[in-house]
Amino acid sequence: MLALTRKKNESIIINNNIEITVLEIKGDQIKIGIKAPRDIPVYRKEVYLQIQASNKDSLEQEGLDDLRNLLGLKG
Repeated sequence: MLALTRKKNESIIINNNIEITVLEIKGDQIKIGIKAPRDIPVYRKEVYLQIQASNKDSLEQEGLDDLRNLLGLKG
């Protein structure tokens, strides 16, 4: 993990097209702003993990057998 120190209104750039800016520092919380192309999804980690778990559950419960049947694979 890369750890950087930034002050209010300072930014970092990722991959030439994502900018993360520290907007506010209040106690033990910071508010950040993220500028990224619309085709790049940005999620809070807890939401991302829920989406991944939901997708995994969906695939395991419904889609895997259907996909195997469609591809003519034996499970």
